Amino acid sequence: MSQQLYSKITGQGPPVIILHGLLGTSDNWHSIAANLAEHYTVCLLDLRNHGRSFHSHDFNYELMAQDVMRFMSDNWIQSASVIGHSMGGKVAMYLALHEPDLVDRLLVADIGVKDYPPGHLHIFDALSSVNLNQLTERRQAQDFLEVRLQNKDVVLFLMKNLTRDKEGHYHWKMNLPAIIANYVNIMKGFHESLIFDKPTLFVKGSRSEYIKDDDRAGIRSFFPNATFSSIEGAGHWLHADNPEAFLQICLTFLD
Repeated sequence: MSQQLYSKITGQGPPVIILHGLLGTSDNWHSIAANLAEHYTVCLLDLRNHGRSFHSHDFNYELMAQDVMRFMSDNWIQSASVIGHSMGGKVAMYLALHEPDLVDRLLVADIGVKDYPPGHLHIFDALSSVNLNQLTERRQAQDFLEVRLQNKDVVLFLMKNLTRDKEGHYHWKMNLPAIIANYVNIMKGFHESLIFDKPTLFVKGSRSEYIKDDDRAGIRSFFPNATFSSIEGAGHWLHADNPEAFLQICLTFLD
């Protein structure tokens, strides 16, 4: 299987790369991308083990950043502004810290530089418990997950990963076993003495606990020019909770 990332490129202008979060796909960002494409060449990527990109047993931030670098090289992109949400934000940060010449501006959505406790184990357990072989329609999986997770918004987000092959069999788009096996890598923060001193913006949802006020000093130790913004009423999926506010923040920062 090709080791190239699935991508959708749209618009014209300076390049902007968008990286989704854990268990997400580039499809989650189509609305934001369509609006940015009026001013920029927007590159929506599926990270490895997600969406329509290749599956691999190996899964960490170094490898995901290398995948993005390969995409940039293959598409003759010398440098770009990068927007990353959650896990994608950490991929973007890794790329900026290790290859700063490739990143013009960095926008990180609702994730910091610290280690995070494991918060997805109940989701992994629920997804792994869906008997894909016995499904006859999507609604069965959705009903099962709603009972297990008791959160309709999260279930609707996860259901975007359920697909059906030509023979009618259901399967998850993401490589769930590899994600679970390497989950400890995804929760790790940054501990090397590296600095990215170009324009950087950290955006959080006001209802999210992923970035706290006392995290700012640690963030600025890696990103000394970091500024901070909050979207009122939004949670961790801030680009979905308030897309208009998030889009305006992106346009202002990228301009």
